[in-house]
Amino acid sequence: ARFRLLCSLLIPALFLSGILCICLVVLLWGIQLWIQQRKKQLTSSGKDGKRPLVVAFFHPYCNAGGGGERVLWCAIRTLQKKYSNVTCVVYTGDRDATGEEIVEGAFRRFNIKLTRAVKFVFLEKRYLVEASLYPHFTLLGQSLGSVFLGWEALLKCVPDIYIDSMGYAFTLPLFKYLGGCRVGCYVHYPTISTDMLSVVRNQDTRFNNAAFITNSPFFSKFKLAYYYFFAFMYGLVGACSDVIMVNSSWTLNHILSLWRAGASTSVVYPPCDVQTFLDIPLEVEKSTSEYSIVSVSQFRPEKDHPLQIRAFAKLLKEKRVGQQPSLKLILIGGCRNQQDEERVNNLKRLCEELGVSDDVMFRINIPFEELKRHLAEATIGLHTMWNEHFGIGVVECMAAGTVILAHNSGGPKLDIVVPYEGHITGFLAENEDSYAETMAYILSLSAEKRLEIRENARRSVHRFSDQHFEDTFLLSVEPLFK
Repeated sequence: ARFRLLCSLLIPALFLSGILCICLVVLLWGIQLWIQQRKKQLTSSGKDGKRPLVVAFFHPYCNAGGGGERVLWCAIRTLQKKYSNVTCVVYTGDRDATGEEIVEGAFRRFNIKLTRAVKFVFLEKRYLVEASLYPHFTLLGQSLGSVFLGWEALLKCVPDIYIDSMGYAFTLPLFKYLGGCRVGCYVHYPTISTDMLSVVRNQDTRFNNAAFITNSPFFSKFKLAYYYFFAFMYGLVGACSDVIMVNSSWTLNHILSLWRAGASTSVVYPPCDVQTFLDIPLEVEKSTSEYSIVSVSQFRPEKDHPLQIRAFAKLLKEKRVGQQPSLKLILIGGCRNQQDEERVNNLKRLCEELGVSDDVMFRINIPFEELKRHLAEATIGLHTMWNEHFGIGVVECMAAGTVILAHNSGGPKLDIVVPYEGHITGFLAENEDSYAETMAYILSLSAEKRLEIRENARRSVHRFSDQHFEDTFLLSVEPLFK
């Protein structure tokens, strides 16, 4: 009797599930046909009668002026140089600027001049990917928001090739399966990483793992389950990509473990404007009464400026008075909003507590020429972010001729501050003590020895030039054009 009851319930349930699956497949097929029809209506033939190949970049913040935007404009310029039949489209939410102003901004900030016009598709729902909209479950909220934003983009322009250049992996299946596009992506930073999972698993308190979670076994387990679910979904959507480009070996390791698409994944180092910094003349330091230590990074929590100040205070404390020239720590960075400004005020208070206010300078949102001058005069370039995915600031410091001291993790450890032709290019440290000791060691070297390290570092950074990016980018995206 029980078996008959089970069958009477199971068979209709299976039948209903089958019907729903068929309806879903038909619906998706119908949407795909409708989108393809829209594509024919929206695109027109070129002068020679042939329809140009439309390559669209999903970059909602294309006017931001950071390293990610430099990658975008270099990628577009590279495709324009190589393919005469390509029309480049940028999906952006920067509705406060015109297309001409955005292109002009790219030229002004990065000295990147495009050879042909770019079409901009302005999106109205960019607020859906703002972190501030999701105080809890931020990763999931932003990812689902990106799907709705991607849908708006797809309805406004259906490309032949779609490239996500800002890390919105959840848009990839949308363009591949509904838009019928060949899809690629450039990953600056995995949305979730195996390091994030280990931080929650080990109940470590960090800027992205609040103390109330680490102190509660229940909340820690719940957050770990949420992270594992999200990592599984992230792996599924990422694996849809036909071409995957990552910016460093650190990002590569995480993407390979999460997306498991090794055959279509390659490292394409971001284009750093090394030539501008290589123009700074390199010479033996003149006998000086003051050494400067310079840090270049945005005032964000993960950059760990307090570590720089504490290590510098320790260095000053242990330095024997009168035996060395005076030292100055110069913190150069961008403030994006009120929170960043509050962070700077907290750092100034820390300097007061440690008694180093007179020896620490803050230079905020300074012009590029002033940045160059500070780097040209600096002895040490300082970087303290744990697991920095790449580290453009580290490359710039090395190109400018400072002796770099970076964090012993992420991109600096695996890709940048590595021996070049068997010669040392810089130094790595992990905590307050090792940073203070290494700074003291660098300052104790002779000017000639420091010059040797600076020259090695300069020779090594050609791997991160615009030309090297162009070559590796074209090689990577080639399958999308076949």
